[in-house]
Amino acid sequence: QVQIVQSGGGLVRPGGSLRLSCAASGSTSTIHTMGWYRLTPGKLREVVADITSGGRRNYADSVKGRFTISRDNAQNTVYLQMNNLKPEDTAVYACHADSHGPTGRAWGEGTQITVSS
Repeated sequence: QVQIVQSGGGLVRPGGSLRLSCAASGSTSTIHTMGWYRLTPGKLREVVADITSGGRRNYADSVKGRFTISRDNAQNTVYLQMNNLKPEDTAVYACHADSHGPTGRAWGEGTQITVSS
């Protein structure tokens, strides 16, 4: 069993930066991947970035070079550093943790990021 707590988000001007955090608790040893999806009205859910327990990172093409995902040493918290934010980054960002076995995927509640002047 895994529980997710997210923090971060808010209103940012274009070109600004934010950092999201996603903390997992419970059966964290079973987690192999953590990351964020984003949900934009009228658009499909999109993988923003994720990172495996081995440190492999994956980014959406639209955020490469601007966003950086990282994890702490305990591998139960991941961070998404978001630089040079653009209006098209506006979305609800939902953290997830994917686990081996029947635990499956755990979701955070999501956080709103709005990039606007």
